[in-house]
This record gives sequence, C-alpha cells and structure tokens, in this order.
Amino acid sequence: MSAPSLPRLAVLISGRGTNLQAFIDACDNGTLPARISLVISNNPDAAGLQRAEVAGITAKCINHRDFTSREAFDEALVQELRAHAVDLVILAGFMRILTPVLIEPFLGRLLNIHPSLLPRYPGLNTHQRALDAGDTEAGATVHFVTQELDGGPPIIQARVPIQPGDTADSLAERVAIQEHMIYPIAARWFVEGRLRLSEHRALLDGEPIPATGIRPWAV
Repeated sequence: MSAPSLPRLAVLISGRGTNLQAFIDACDNGTLPARISLVISNNPDAAGLQRAEVAGITAKCINHRDFTSREAFDEALVQELRAHAVDLVILAGFMRILTPVLIEPFLGRLLNIHPSLLPRYPGLNTHQRALDAGDTEAGATVHFVTQELDGGPPIIQARVPIQPGDTADSLAERVAIQEHMIYPIAARWFVEGRLRLSEHRALLDGEPIPATGIRPWAV
C-alpha cells in the first residue's frame, strides 16, 4: 500500500515571503506534516516567488492589476486553488482585501497572521499604533479569515514586550520572529484535525479557543 498523501497547502504572498520560508522549513523538517503545493503572489516582483522556486514549489503570479474588480481577481485565485486541490490556504503577507468570492468557498480553511494583538489594531501600521498608544507589549495573532477584516476568530497569539527606544521597525523585527514560530503551529493543528472553525468560534480539540487566542509563550 502506498503511504497516505500529505495535506496540501497554498501560500499567498505579496512581498519577501519570510513567513513562507517558515512554512517551507517546517514542512522540510517534519514539524508541519504537510506539503506546500502552490505559492501565489499578486505582485510579480515579490521576492517570495524566488523562495518558492528555490524550494521546488510551483509559484505563480496572478497580478491583481490585470482584473477589473476585486471579485474577478478572487475568482481567478479560487480557480487556481481548486486546480491544485488545496486543503488549507495560508495568507502570509498577502496585501489584498478578500471578497466573499474567495472567503466563502474556503471558509474554515483560510488562515491569516496579523501583526498585532487582535482585537487591537486591525488594519495597517500596527506597530506604530501600539507605540503611539503607549502599549507595554505587542505581538502577532493567527486567526481564521472571515468577511470581517482582521476580525475572524483568533487561534494563537504571541506577545513581545515593547522596550524603551523601540521604533516600529525594531518592534516589527522582534514580532516577526514570533510570527515564524506560531503560524506553522496553527497550520499543524489544522492538518492534524485538531483545529476547526464552528459558528464563528475557533475550536482546538473540540474546546473553544479564548477570544484572544492561545498564548503559548511570552518573550
């Protein structure tokens, strides 16, 4: 008998692909029992496309500028994802607001990571907003994607202290280290069948995840 095939991931990127690299490494070293079958970027100049090619992963650019609407662009993404029969879609620095055209067919199989301690600071410029507010900590949150921007149920959250003299850039660097650790963990829970979305709640092993996500560590 042949060995069962690994769950198939698609990773959507717009830029450098540092979270993509974390997934490539996790799949390679066995901590994430899955394989990345497809990487898509909306940006033809995204450095992450080269990361995928070096790793031997199918990499495609679907340029959003070639479409007359967000819905038309999302439909092109859906067709590509379905053609590769992906089990889980990972948004990794994908700088596009999704429409129901993509969200609905993949609801419960669509994850994102946001560089803030959601529900604080949805949207952009999260690190500067945390500094401006005088916060003592910042972090990142992995969550299910729903039609509410950055409002889907949190899954896992990592926190980092804000240090005297921090800038948005220095804070972003430390938060990114945590992103690369927690995002593959959430994907592993999903492909192992432990994580699911149910009636706008994230469940792990059948138990509701807290509204701020699971916090495995603080550094």
